[in-house]
Amino acid sequence: MTDATHRSRLRSRARSWGYALRTTNPPPGPIEGLDPVTRWIVVSRAAVLPMTVVAGLVAALLAVGKPGFDWRWLSLSVVGITLAHLANNVMNDLYDTSAGSDTTTYPRALYAPHPILSGLVTRRALVTAAVAANLAGLAILVVLANARGWPVVAFALAGFVLSVAYTAPPLRLKKRGLGEPDVLVVWGPLMVGGTYYAGVGSLPWQVLLASMPYGLLCVAVLMGKHTDKILFDQPLGIRTLPVILGERRARATTLGLMVGFYLLVGVSVLVGALPWPALLVLAALPRLVKVWPYFRKPPPDEPPEGFPVWPLWYAALAWLHTRQAGALLVIGLGLGVLTRVAFGL
Repeated sequence: MTDATHRSRLRSRARSWGYALRTTNPPPGPIEGLDPVTRWIVVSRAAVLPMTVVAGLVAALLAVGKPGFDWRWLSLSVVGITLAHLANNVMNDLYDTSAGSDTTTYPRALYAPHPILSGLVTRRALVTAAVAANLAGLAILVVLANARGWPVVAFALAGFVLSVAYTAPPLRLKKRGLGEPDVLVVWGPLMVGGTYYAGVGSLPWQVLLASMPYGLLCVAVLMGKHTDKILFDQPLGIRTLPVILGERRARATTLGLMVGFYLLVGVSVLVGALPWPALLVLAALPRLVKVWPYFRKPPPDEPPEGFPVWPLWYAALAWLHTRQAGALLVIGLGLGVLTRVAFGL
């Protein structure tokens, strides 16, 4: 193989990875020819892992400079929650396939290739991936527990139980309208609070409050996704919160969650839970204004040209807002750290 051919192949694979990370889908074409990295990006739904990375960064930037701060335990914790999210994605596919809710006509297999149903990987490979991710997370937990004590175990155990209970029997919180509160707790106090505790060794109430705005954004994405799936979930007896509320009220609730993010950031700044540069999130308001009209009406009958994740519609719109608002929150917190260091504020 010549150097030019090798470089061309690397560029092609990099484009494939980028496409999968942006869209949760492999590039157009037969899946049989996918390289292993693209295949597992799609299988693991790595495109949504930034939601967890942002939660970790929120915790990290709140923790920097606080008494007891240790970057080693903080970094390990961020890796740990990302592994937990990856494992949860894989386990959800396993549970839903076993329960019969994931089929070739269900949205999970429509907006992206289903790991098992599409033949991307075998069930055994998916089980192996879940076990490997959980074992890696367990190893990190042992290290963190040794460094920070039993509260780390409590955070991890609570997160694991809620993640499994989201789809797995006997609780199956998703089917009982409790999946959305589950996500708020996990992406808010558990991820942000737990990561902060691992990095600092303490957890003031201000951090728990500061964890809630981003948690609302994550719930908004899930509400959008479950709203998209109402017509699929209702006949199966999957009573997500949007199924219980109905489409119109679910759309309004999702808008309320996104508005609530800004209100809660403002409250958190007022009480000192977030630094004032966190108000940079207000720069995401134009994005909210842009997606707002779409939430005020039913989805289109057909996807726009080139829309990669159909039949997900509201989920994609909510994700666009969450991605920008979450990034601005991280930047604002970073500016807060710089301000604190430079001016002692």
